[in-house]
Amino acid sequence: MAAYSGLAGLYDRLMDDVDYPAWAEYYLKLLETAGVAPTRLCDCACGTGAMSVEFALRGIQVTGIDISREMLEQAQARARQSGVRVMFAEQDMCNLALPRRVDALVCACDGVNYLLDDARLNRFFARAHDAIRPGGALAFDISSAHKLEHVLGNGFFGEERDDVAYLWSNRFDPAARTVTMDLTFFVRQQGELYRRFAEVHVQKAHEAGHIAALLEQNGFSDVRVYGDRTFDAPGPEEARIHFIATRRQD
Repeated sequence: MAAYSGLAGLYDRLMDDVDYPAWAEYYLKLLETAGVAPTRLCDCACGTGAMSVEFALRGIQVTGIDISREMLEQAQARARQSGVRVMFAEQDMCNLALPRRVDALVCACDGVNYLLDDARLNRFFARAHDAIRPGGALAFDISSAHKLEHVLGNGFFGEERDDVAYLWSNRFDPAARTVTMDLTFFVRQQGELYRRFAEVHVQKAHEAGHIAALLEQNGFSDVRVYGDRTFDAPGPEEARIHFIATRRQD
């Protein structure tokens, strides 16, 4: 099963410990450090729209894009329930095409980790550059190379809840610098009957310095790198790394 197809309907239940309002506020402060207070924003790899809705609740005109139609269906439902208007579109972020430029482009929660080589990274950064107005900013985060290799690595995880359980097995490839995640879900249907499905996700352990260099090659400047929702340089065992980069003036 394709990544985030079956998982779409479970994603928000399994991520119910994430403080999306605080995460959105951090991103707005991150953009503020680049002198950007967005009125128009694109949320790339928006998933079920949690961040998109948080930005919209703050009066920002938001476009959310994702490659998964199933995740976008969840995002549209979330926006309706939250009483906000967000334009969602099914797009590969490496082929990003917006009708008009935005003040800021955000990609939260590992979207860039799913870009497995420099060709895909460069395509995304180039398309992001074209989508952002001069002087606007690109902000995103990645799960760090340390996390993917040493925390997730070759680990095995699992969780059982009243209505859903999952098994999560990882394989880290040190040559490719990728972690392959085999996920198997069991979703309660009726009584003791469960539906089983599996997905495979692959993420790349990117090095922060390499990403910063590619951003500069693709027309961004003032590239800054921070630790997990801080404004300090990331430590050697940082789990999540944030980037902010400004599109150069034409």
